[in-house]
Amino acid sequence: YEEEEEEDALPDSDAFPDSDDEVDLDKPCPIQIVLAHEDDHNFELDEEALEKILLQEHIKDLNIVVVSVAGAFRKGKSFLLDFMLRYMYNRTSPCWIGGNTEPLTGFTWRGGCERETTGIQIWSEVFVIDKPNGTKVAVLLMDTQGAFDSQSTIKDCATVFALSTMTSSVQVYNLSQNIQEDDLQHLQLFTEYGRLAMEEIYQKPFQTLMFLIRDWSYPYEHAYGLEGGKNFLEKRLQVKQNQHEELQNVRKHIHSCFSNLGCFLLPHPGLKVATNPNFDGRLNDIDEDFKNELRNLVPLLLAPENLVEKEISGSKVTCRDLVEYFKAYIKIYQGEELPHPKSMLQVSFFFLINSLIDVYFVSYLQLKIMTAVCGGDKPYIAPSDLERKHQDFRESAVRQFRSVKKMGGEEFCRRYQEQLEVEIDEIYANFVKHNDGKNIFYAARTPATLFAVMFAMYLTSGLTGFLGMNSIATLCNLVLGMALISFCTWAYVKYSGEFREVGTAIDQIAEAIWEQVLKPMSDNLMEDHMKQSVKNSIKAGLTEQVSHHARLKTD
Repeated sequence: YEEEEEEDALPDSDAFPDSDDEVDLDKPCPIQIVLAHEDDHNFELDEEALEKILLQEHIKDLNIVVVSVAGAFRKGKSFLLDFMLRYMYNRTSPCWIGGNTEPLTGFTWRGGCERETTGIQIWSEVFVIDKPNGTKVAVLLMDTQGAFDSQSTIKDCATVFALSTMTSSVQVYNLSQNIQEDDLQHLQLFTEYGRLAMEEIYQKPFQTLMFLIRDWSYPYEHAYGLEGGKNFLEKRLQVKQNQHEELQNVRKHIHSCFSNLGCFLLPHPGLKVATNPNFDGRLNDIDEDFKNELRNLVPLLLAPENLVEKEISGSKVTCRDLVEYFKAYIKIYQGEELPHPKSMLQVSFFFLINSLIDVYFVSYLQLKIMTAVCGGDKPYIAPSDLERKHQDFRESAVRQFRSVKKMGGEEFCRRYQEQLEVEIDEIYANFVKHNDGKNIFYAARTPATLFAVMFAMYLTSGLTGFLGMNSIATLCNLVLGMALISFCTWAYVKYSGEFREVGTAIDQIAEAIWEQVLKPMSDNLMEDHMKQSVKNSIKAGLTEQVSHHARLKTD
């Protein structure tokens, strides 16, 4: 095999440049096109590298097939992709899987518990394949950053998974041992995050999803391979009538997002692979069952008759188109257009706390202030009494909120307690306005103010005109006319209910005139009147006392 395939064999890994170096298309290697910045958890597209690979003359107008592998970190995604590379370089040979002593090279991988791949990488060589129908297609292999490592946030994981799903025609979802419920929930979160970024929502926004179950340990229930995986997946994604609504929604969402769903059950590669720190991918160290199923899996994804061309909005995508889609999608994830996905615990906190806020807010709103104190059928209440009752009910609602056991810690719950208090205070301000509307004098304040302005302007105009101060008289007449027009407009708004913004503006102007001019004047007049009354009372009292003493002296 090594002699026959020497010319087509995968290039030696020592010749691979680092991803940071300039892309050299003469030396195939993994190229990082989506860069992950750990300091601010943002992603950046290396447009120059992507264009240099996909805009080559011989491929830029070909329809593209993108096979991507995504999933949790340290589960062998890059390891699997390197066997795909072996197939692509030696697909005409029945011994494409390689020699027993040949190290596995291509995408960088290693054993251990720390992550290897960051961001999104693609193989620098795009393979041109003749399909059975006579057309040529370009095949691109994509490797993604593993999810749920100790350095990535939920947003990081969702962004990488969403980008790879949106740009790939076949997304391999790499899982370990089984499909657990949290795997489906994370898939729902990640695909929904990708769906939100797409400008238009179609019935099936994504194409093919292949569940790849690594280290499958139950071949006695479902056999290794595609057929056993199909039966297992149907059972796991079945929507049952007696299932909880949450479980049904997860499964319905997955079915609604992908045009095709598949599953492949892959055995464990063996203890030498898992425990040998010097394992370099040689087939001698891999169990025979794993190699046999690998021979079935890779052609299933990459054989010419099985290739799935990338489509968006029902149209096939060329290499040139894919570059533009990458640019458009990365801009969306760099901006603030999308909500930040949260961890399951954060989501639980959010819904729990907000449900508590709703409970005590509604209690305050409906059972206390609105219905018992100043509801629609209740008479006008003194503002001081309304404020006192508001404070009592506010403290009661907050006290009940604090008494309930809550997840999230004291600081987290204090923030939502403040949100509850703000919402209560805001609705109280509306209650005050509602109560003031029942005060006949408050309701008549605007027309009374306008009448007062018109009366004052009428007197001032007449007096200044009599004294020959015509300019001032003209100004007073102008103000008088404006006040009259405002009064007529206000009356029409109140009668018809139209142009409410105009009526509100007139009310605000009248309120300002009342507060700044008329009310201080009336307060001063009342104060002067009270002082004069007191003086008259004192004077009358003193006069009475003097008269009384005079009578006594006379007597």
